[in-house]
Amino acid sequence: MVRRLVVTVAGIACVTGTLVGTGVVGTPVADTAGGALSDDATLLAPAGPAFSIWSVIYAGLAAYVVWQWLPSQAASPRMRATGWLAAASMVLNAGWLLVTQQDWVWGSVVVIVALLAVLVEIVRRLHRDPARSAVEVVVVDGTFGLYLGWVAVATCANTAAALASDDITLPAVPSALVVVLVAGAGVLAAWALGGRWAVAGAIAWGLGWLAYGRVAESPESTLVAVVAVVAAVVVVLAAVGWHRRSPAAGALTRAGR
Repeated sequence: MVRRLVVTVAGIACVTGTLVGTGVVGTPVADTAGGALSDDATLLAPAGPAFSIWSVIYAGLAAYVVWQWLPSQAASPRMRATGWLAAASMVLNAGWLLVTQQDWVWGSVVVIVALLAVLVEIVRRLHRDPARSAVEVVVVDGTFGLYLGWVAVATCANTAAALASDDITLPAVPSALVVVLVAGAGVLAAWALGGRWAVAGAIAWGLGWLAYGRVAESPESTLVAVVAVVAAVVVVLAAVGWHRRSPAAGALTRAGR
């Protein structure tokens, strides 16, 4: 009961932080820190439409809060293993938005790195104990998979923004190398987590919009755009390959039959 109450309060905090970050209450994130976190601040910033994935993630988190209150989930090993961490992820999410309101760009990097670490552990625990139903796959695994994949891309963009706030701009080649590192992380995640579609899809989504931004918007870089497209394809192909080998995927398929 305590765990479920804490998750619920964290969900409310997450929504409150979102109202601040989107400008309903405070200043939109893109306008904080002199625009350092805007979608045209660095070569590693995804184009604006990429951030619409947050709507899906927030909807998933809301569904997760409701899901964990179902009687069938009260003593669920998966909820026990991930509930406290899920609450932490939502508090960190709200914390990131509040930190950016103070123009603490490097502080936001610290928060998002902590968030990334929490999400990695959540998805690792989910992978260790496969979902029991297709609904759970969508509500729990899908939500935190998207969350992890997107935050992996956002962490790089956030770090580049922090450097830019100190007048350190990453040129095309170093930016392209960072994209390669993101792709490497995506491939590693596919191997370690059985090729989870949500993780790979969110990373590919972020890289795809990053590529679009470097071609259609400023700052432009054909090199970064091409590398981002190739990286997105590699991450998806890695997920396809490792998903087929995943025992969890096979078990879920047999259960569906």
